[in-house]
Amino acid sequence: MIGEKNPHVVVLGGGTGMPVLLRGLKNYPIDLSAIVTVADDGGSSGRLRTEMSMPAPGDIRNVIVALSDVEPMLMDLFQHRFKNGNGLSGHSMGNLLLAAMTSVTGDFYNGIKEISRVLNVKGKIYPIANENMFLHAEMTDGEIITGESNIPLANKKIKRVFLKPEPVLPLPEAVQAIEQADLVVIAPGSLYTSTLPNLIVPQIGDALQHTKGKVVYVCNVMTQGGETNGYSAADHVQAITDHIGKGCIHSIIVHNKPILGDVRAVYAEENAEPVIYDTDRLINMDLEIIEADIIDHDRQMLRHDTSKVARLLYSLL
Repeated sequence: MIGEKNPHVVVLGGGTGMPVLLRGLKNYPIDLSAIVTVADDGGSSGRLRTEMSMPAPGDIRNVIVALSDVEPMLMDLFQHRFKNGNGLSGHSMGNLLLAAMTSVTGDFYNGIKEISRVLNVKGKIYPIANENMFLHAEMTDGEIITGESNIPLANKKIKRVFLKPEPVLPLPEAVQAIEQADLVVIAPGSLYTSTLPNLIVPQIGDALQHTKGKVVYVCNVMTQGGETNGYSAADHVQAITDHIGKGCIHSIIVHNKPILGDVRAVYAEENAEPVIYDTDRLINMDLEIIEADIIDHDRQMLRHDTSKVARLLYSLL
C-alpha cells in the first residue's frame, strides 16, 4: 500500500489525548491531518470566544505544539500562560496569537494555517468548524446543560450532546480529509466534551460512514467523573454509535494491563476507575479488538504512551 504516496491518516479529537497521539505519529512517513474540536468554553479559550466571537483556540493550540518542529524556547513562549495583569491573567500566549492571527487574516482557519507555517507544523490542522459553536447536553432526567465546562459538573448521567447554533457547518477540507483517509483515528479524551463534539457535526458522521479507510477508536484507559462513571469500553462505543449511527467504527484499541494501586488511588479520588473492556459486547458490535499495553508507565497520571500508540496505529496501515 505504501507506494509513491504516503498513506493519509486523520486524527479526530481534542483535550489532552489527541496531542499525545499526534506527537508520535508525526515521526512516521504519513500525510497527517488533525481535526480538532472548538467547543471548549472554559478559561482563556472561553474568554476569547466571548470577547471576539471566534471558535475556541485552546485545543488547536495544543495540537500546534504537538505537531510543531521549532526551538523548544519558541514552544515554551507559545504555551506561556500569563499569571498577572488584569486583562492578561490566565490567557495563554498561543491563544492570544491565534486570536490575533484570526483578526489579521479575517478567518480562524486561515489564522491557523499561517501560524502553522510560522511554527513549522508537520501535517494539516483543521478546526471542526470555522465558527463559534456551543455544546449542550441533555441529561437522562431531561435537564439541558449548556457549555462544555458545565456538563461534567452537573454530575448526572448524560443522554446525548448536541451543538448550537444549527446547523454547524464543518470545514469542507475536514470532511474531504476523512473521506480520503487510509486510516481515521478517534483519539482518546473526554467522551462527551472532547470526542463527540467533533463526531456530531452532521457531515462528519456521514464521512465516517463512507470513508474508504479503516476507523479506529483509541479507547480511554480511565472513566471520567461526571461524564463516563462506570462506563466499559463497549459503553464508550455505544455512546458514539447512539450519536452517529452503527458501523462507523471498525476497530477499538484497549489497554490490556492492570492499573495498579497507587495510580488507581489517585484516580479514585476523582471518581475515576479503569475502563473494563467487555470483549463479548465488543465482538457483538462487529468490532476488531486490538489489545495492547498502551500507557506510559513512568508517569503519575495515566497517559497513553506516545510511541507505543503511534507504532500500533502505523502497523494498521
